[in-house]
Amino acid sequence: MDDAHDLPLPEADRPISKAPGHWVLARAGKRVLRPGGAALSADMLRHAGLPGSDVVELAPGLGRTAAEIIKAGPASYTGIDRDLDAATRVAAIVGRHGRVRQGEAAETGLPDASADVVIGEAMLTMQGDKGKAAIVAEVARILRPGGRYAIHELAVTPDDIAEDRYTELRRDLARAIHVNARPMTVASWKGLLEEAGLEVEWSATAPMALLKASRNIRDEGLGGALRIVRNVARDKELRSRVLSMRRTFQRWEDSMAGVALVARKPG
Repeated sequence: MDDAHDLPLPEADRPISKAPGHWVLARAGKRVLRPGGAALSADMLRHAGLPGSDVVELAPGLGRTAAEIIKAGPASYTGIDRDLDAATRVAAIVGRHGRVRQGEAAETGLPDASADVVIGEAMLTMQGDKGKAAIVAEVARILRPGGRYAIHELAVTPDDIAEDRYTELRRDLARAIHVNARPMTVASWKGLLEEAGLEVEWSATAPMALLKASRNIRDEGLGGALRIVRNVARDKELRSRVLSMRRTFQRWEDSMAGVALVARKPG
């Protein structure tokens, strides 16, 4: 099976100075773009119950998680991504083992009660309150009774963080990644799922260390981590953006974490 490492990244001529943070990191050569890293994603997938399940992945992006889902032996795999380039890339990764099409996470077009597992990573954080609620409601619609929704997102800590500190964190993060990200506390993430009628049965957190050397070696391998260093060193504009993001992540590292949850639809 092809790996995301072997496929071209989209929009190579996009201005780095204005691009969203996840695109910048992908251009630098980073393949694992999850707040809590590859280990937290793997733990989440183990708890999601993938073998023999009909699995839907929302916004599969570079296709790294799609490859792991296919390895687990689902009955079927369906990817939905609003970006046509991403959908095409992930389709090449899953090959004959699944299907991928362009579409919206809040309006998948899939039938009611057609999925056993829905996976979404690092995508709800980028939505406002209404967008988050619409996507989770759509997931609840397409899940069969007993089906699971597994998410890996950016969390703010602690649960009782002061409102002014939370506002400042969001403002700094938006400046650094050029996306109006809206991370939530772990309690709020659980509440979002519960408000849609889902029951959270597992959760875990991990440090948000996207740009730390130790995390990159674990997630990307030594060769991949060195590739990122080389790419950043060679490109002044790319280096400026990456270093700006790293300073912001370092400033707020005690107030951010990756969070993963698995919630079940009753029935």
